[in-house]
Amino acid sequence: MTDFKPVAGLTMPTSSALVQALFTPTTQQFLVTLVRRFRPQLRQLLLQRSERQRAIDNGALPDFDAATAGIRSSDWQIAPLPKDLQKRRLEITGPVDRKMVINALNADVDCYMADFEDSQSPTWQGLLEGQLNLRDANRGAISYDDPTSGKHYSLNDQKVLLIARVRGLHLPEKHVLVDDDVIPGALFDFALYFCLNYEQRKQRGTGVYYYLPKLEHSDESAWWAEVFSFTEDYFVQQRGLIRATVLIETLPAVFQMDEILYVLRQHIAALNCGRWDYIFSYIKTLKNHPDRVLPDRQQVTMAQPFLRAYSRLLVYTCHRRGALAMGGMAALIPSKDAAANAQILAKVRADKELERDNGHDGTWIAHPGLAATVREVFVDGLDGDNQLHVLPGDAAAIKADELLKPCGGERSESGMRSNIRVALQYIAAWISGKGCVPIYGLMEDAATAEISRASIWQWIKHQQALDNGETVTVALFRRYLSEEAQVVRTEVGEQRWQQERFDDALQLLDDITTAEQLTEFLTLPGYQLLD
Repeated sequence: MTDFKPVAGLTMPTSSALVQALFTPTTQQFLVTLVRRFRPQLRQLLLQRSERQRAIDNGALPDFDAATAGIRSSDWQIAPLPKDLQKRRLEITGPVDRKMVINALNADVDCYMADFEDSQSPTWQGLLEGQLNLRDANRGAISYDDPTSGKHYSLNDQKVLLIARVRGLHLPEKHVLVDDDVIPGALFDFALYFCLNYEQRKQRGTGVYYYLPKLEHSDESAWWAEVFSFTEDYFVQQRGLIRATVLIETLPAVFQMDEILYVLRQHIAALNCGRWDYIFSYIKTLKNHPDRVLPDRQQVTMAQPFLRAYSRLLVYTCHRRGALAMGGMAALIPSKDAAANAQILAKVRADKELERDNGHDGTWIAHPGLAATVREVFVDGLDGDNQLHVLPGDAAAIKADELLKPCGGERSESGMRSNIRVALQYIAAWISGKGCVPIYGLMEDAATAEISRASIWQWIKHQQALDNGETVTVALFRRYLSEEAQVVRTEVGEQRWQQERFDDALQLLDDITTAEQLTEFLTLPGYQLLD
């Protein structure tokens, strides 16, 4: 191992061979330059985000911004889409471990969203290995030998478009300091992926493509636009080499879609209905509003009026501006039981037909076993590569009250107990380094775990009654938590209980669910438990 010294101002672990392989002096200097330029502004944006939330906590409701009405009413288009971003009918998503990357790129899909965010636990080792895996994938030189099964994995004839999702603006990268201060995880992910891959992707006639998660305001999108333009200028590349898809997965962002597209118009490709995070954001944003408390998670489907309005308005807004409108995640996992699997696939088909009929251009799956069913809807069921020609005119009349409409349904003991078991198992997996976990037939990631724990917090705050007549209190939650922890312990076994740090997960789940103020993201305190 050769001597390795970070550039001036950069502090990071240097003993790893991975660090030495990934961080050239050019990459290091670019990262330092990027952080110094954009970290101060990002901190201001996060303060502004908190100020807007404070107003909502005090009784205001989100709405369209009168100051930007001119952007919404005027005619303009985003920059024309590159050819390879015009056909995204079916996308698979998942973490960036080596086997997943290979399987995703070999799947019968159009795109693979390689995820450094909700389905990736951001351990230092995992992040670095993920960047190495994507570098090798972009070079077409990735393989893997499973030490347990002995099975060999390698790329087939690669036709799947790779898009990387970086972490949200709120998440730090504690292992890297610039000028003795932690850096934004989003800038770390963005900069390293760009430096490792832009030359290779240019040679293949494509661009550097990203997903941007959890934005709340067009000011945050404008920050990303500056990051993109600065990067292209820094490396003397043409404008638009970088193109982004923005996830509309926060309630405030749905009122900013035109503005987000406008400020990113040189770099945007699509908006995406990040439905699970959107449901979590609905709870989090309206947490102090007793008339907006959601029912059991299982009842909050895309058929609910407030979610149907969200989907249709996104399609209308995107297509009016020449951007693609991507649908949400099918989180179900195929079953080995034929009868059960038929029911699962029927549910997936119905969900995807709703998205297609709303006008979406493509959709997400979390498991390659769903690809054939979803292709029948979003490939065989479409005329052409996309539905940009579909402009649901009635969606133009969607108002704020439709997007905020309360959702009916019961709050049940079984639903609360299910939320506890899901959140507990997911948190245990996450703090043990796994960010995407199959639980009870669903592929759970951070977004679905957030719904599970935030729902209970809100039920406690507003003293909701369950179907068994009990009122949800801290004491009731702790009784259910103790009982359901024993259920989970029996299900997973003693060895896994100890290996996956379930005791730490129990404490964290109790802390964030019974806190007086809602913890903004469970991944923030969870990150302190990661290596």
